[in-house]
Amino acid sequence: MIRILLAEDDESMRTYLARALEKSGYDVVPVATGLEALPHINSDRFDLLLTDIVMPEMDGIELAQHAAQVAPDMRIMFITGFAAVTLKAGKAVPQAKVLSKPFHLRDLVLEVERMFGSETVSPASN
Repeated sequence: MIRILLAEDDESMRTYLARALEKSGYDVVPVATGLEALPHINSDRFDLLLTDIVMPEMDGIELAQHAAQVAPDMRIMFITGFAAVTLKAGKAVPQAKVLSKPFHLRDLVLEVERMFGSETVSPASN
């Protein structure tokens, strides 16, 4: 099963995304901040870091750069509602996918499936 570390500071968005991904067959560990994500990255194995870019304490770009050092095989997807930071993210972590808010949950699941190809599980029926 594909494991996703979800770092999103907005509680309702974090809950919403985690439920949708879990319903689609992914194992999701949701955290509220980049600092909260660090111990998970350092001690556990994840296939994908799904992180908001703009967060307090440690932004998603810093988190992704740390993840790339510690777990180079982990894939990275940024989610953001700020167009200006999309360019910064692309330069800082060029291998990452960027998904701009607002997006439909179906789009998020499809992007995750594309990232993993045949490794992914089929989405659950709605």
